[in-house]
Amino acid sequence: MRDPKPSAAEVVRVAVDCPLRTLLDYLPPAGQTVQALPVGARVRVPLGARSAVGVIVARAPGSSLPGTRLRAITALLDGEPLLDAALLELLQWTASYYHHPPGEVMATALPAALRDGHSALAQEEWLEITAAGVTASLEGGPQRAPRQRQVLMLLASHPAGISAAQLEVLAPGWRPAARALAKRGWCRSTVRDAGDSDASPPIVAAASSSAPATAPATAPELSPAQLLAVEAIDAAAGRYGAFLLQGATGSGKTEVYLRAVARCLERGANALVLVPEIGLTPQLLERFRTRLPVRMAVLHSGLSDGERLAAWRDARAGHARVVIGTRSAVFAPIPRLGLITVDEEHDSSYKQQEGGCRYSARDVAVRRAHQAAVPVVLGSATPALESLQNVQLGRYRQLPLPRRADQAAAPRLALIDLRAHAVHQGLAGPVTQAIGRHLAADGQVLVYLNRRGYAPTLLCTSCGWIAPCSECDARLTVHREAAQLRCHCCGARQPLPARCGRCGFAVKPVGQGTERIAETLAAMFPDAPLLRLDRDTARGAADVEAVMNALLDGSARILVGTQMVTKGHHFPGVSLVAVINADQGLFSTDFRAAERLAQTIVQVAGRAGRGARAGEVLIQTEYPEHPLLQSLIRGGYEAFAAGALREREAARWPPFSRLALLRASARGAAEALDFLRAARERAGERPPVRLLGPVSAAMARRAGRHHAQLLVEHAGRGELQRFLDSWLELVERLPEARRVRWAIDVDPLDIQ
Repeated sequence: MRDPKPSAAEVVRVAVDCPLRTLLDYLPPAGQTVQALPVGARVRVPLGARSAVGVIVARAPGSSLPGTRLRAITALLDGEPLLDAALLELLQWTASYYHHPPGEVMATALPAALRDGHSALAQEEWLEITAAGVTASLEGGPQRAPRQRQVLMLLASHPAGISAAQLEVLAPGWRPAARALAKRGWCRSTVRDAGDSDASPPIVAAASSSAPATAPATAPELSPAQLLAVEAIDAAAGRYGAFLLQGATGSGKTEVYLRAVARCLERGANALVLVPEIGLTPQLLERFRTRLPVRMAVLHSGLSDGERLAAWRDARAGHARVVIGTRSAVFAPIPRLGLITVDEEHDSSYKQQEGGCRYSARDVAVRRAHQAAVPVVLGSATPALESLQNVQLGRYRQLPLPRRADQAAAPRLALIDLRAHAVHQGLAGPVTQAIGRHLAADGQVLVYLNRRGYAPTLLCTSCGWIAPCSECDARLTVHREAAQLRCHCCGARQPLPARCGRCGFAVKPVGQGTERIAETLAAMFPDAPLLRLDRDTARGAADVEAVMNALLDGSARILVGTQMVTKGHHFPGVSLVAVINADQGLFSTDFRAAERLAQTIVQVAGRAGRGARAGEVLIQTEYPEHPLLQSLIRGGYEAFAAGALREREAARWPPFSRLALLRASARGAAEALDFLRAARERAGERPPVRLLGPVSAAMARRAGRHHAQLLVEHAGRGELQRFLDSWLELVERLPEARRVRWAIDVDPLDIQ
């Protein structure tokens, strides 16, 4: 039997929110033409036995499918493009570069309500009078219920309906009367689009921010280096230019962002500001709000669905002149985009690590700036090695910011050899002595340990049993305040036992976490108010902001925290920083571990001496002679980075090569590894790339599944992309692919 001929009917190509790595062809709805369907608008379409929401990406004169297999769009959800041509192009590039299903990438750019098919326009409640209500009004309405009569007569005088906002003005407290009228069948409630007007006030507290009521705060005088940076960025207005703003912590990078954004606004353009963590948002937003008299929108994962939708609408309508957000805000709809800034550009939070499209918001931001012909500013005291290499290649222009003349001297760094000093509960003698000295001098102290909980291990001293996670190759962490054992990999929890689960002997926590360090310091320095900042104590941006305010107003003297405390916060009163364990990244199998450790140490050290008082940084280690630590002490981050780049070049690791990681997980090790072996075979006997593996992941069992990976490497990005284009088509057709969960991670940050 001959194959049916492809259809010659006009179709639209739709990116549907599903795991398919291709666009789907659909016919227009009955009575409509393809040309009437705007590219970038959402549609509801049939997908198998269910209904799904997708975005029209293109129109086509025909389809490769026969006409009998083509289905029609169920409904057009937007009368105009929801995603403009530039944003649609960026999303398609993201799907192509990261080899992810385009419909899922489109969904990443939309708030949950829009992914579900709700109206993109702001909506408000309206009340309408019914035919029975009209009759009742002509008869005078309910005589013994004056409030009901008042509302009924208002509705009768507005036969097209009246908004809830208007009713609140004309008849405050109208709802009980309206409910009674509805029970009589005399009125009904409806929801209508409010359009892009300001009829409905935006959500303010977390999602949108109106202009400040007071006059903008006075701007400080710029240093010569800051002024040079602002002028260079401003000179690139209207064309693409990538700038690496590198300066010591406290050298004034945020002030450069503010001045560059202000000049962008003066030209009538809008700005996008990316930050790596929710915790940075309140502090940064407050600085922007007090300086820039414009409306702003904030986008991050801590918002409710309604808040996120309101902020997204504000951005798309152009009401919000500045959009500040975390990773996914890189896809925010911003008309008249004139500038993009990426604060702490080295931060790994910009890379989507688990689930969904594994994109880098920093790299997508650079692509968006290039596409929109606008400048992009990447700021950091510890730039990623890739960014420094781009400076050397002439792709980025480096804008150095030395320490300001009004800053205290750079903090003094010293290594504390744990082998040579007495240690009490993880704190060496010189560290506790320094804490006492700085507190006595009215300073504040920051103690950093990137391990939350009370202790990383629960040990039986009789039989050697260590509390394991039943679902992971991980030990359970002791959380004493919650009286629980928790797995930091899969989230499993169980009560904290008093005795060994194997022999019944007493158990004890071994090692230190932030909870235990805080307990120890509180006992040593009972008169010094202490706070802890980690994911156990800070559930959202408001919790982080409360801790920041306590540090700023001096009501807290000691702060114990995890990596959350390193993220660009400004603590002018902190004069001492103690790094409790600098050895965690010294001997990792991940080639990026040394870079991450160096960045963390320099970033946390930068919290000391940001005010007028000189700072001190003490780093506890059992390996003070290690080359990484020695290079940081003697030459700072610049010396470390220069040496690390030489090592990477010799080993052919990024940025001197390009990587992709094929990840797979299954209930058993055999299924995951068999799939990866089959995928490797599909590359051919002499593939144009280097393939390493497959191997089990460093922590193979996580959340009840076995994880394994296959590394793909090539010296050139283009060659790697071309290989992935053809190879992944073969991989997804493998029979073994149906028995595993798999994903491709382009430019992976973690290859353990």
